[in-house]
Amino acid sequence: MPAIPKTREQQRHRRHLRVRKKVTGTAERPRLVVFRSLKHITAQLVDDVARRTLLTVTSTDLETGKKTEKSLEVGRRIAARAKDAGITKVVFDRAGYQYHGRVKAVADGARDGGLEF
Repeated sequence: MPAIPKTREQQRHRRHLRVRKKVTGTAERPRLVVFRSLKHITAQLVDDVARRTLLTVTSTDLETGKKTEKSLEVGRRIAARAKDAGITKVVFDRAGYQYHGRVKAVADGARDGGLEF
């Protein structure tokens, strides 16, 4: 029997693997995956078939504002860059995080920018 995960990060990783069983990104509909650290948030568009990262946007480029506001801007920026690359539809991958707060803000920003989930 495998060891039961103890830390929060190990539990989040297990949840992420559970989500990843069902969520796959393709070239036509890439996976929008979110990574949340204590200070910053990162959003990536990933083509799982070709095993390539298509786009990356992070909040380290943004100077001021609250973390949730930065997350909303990250969502808008990744949507704008995706539209420039000809991508309009994505699959959202919350990476084991709760769909709440900063993760939800990235999704809302991406929707505001014109991406379809």
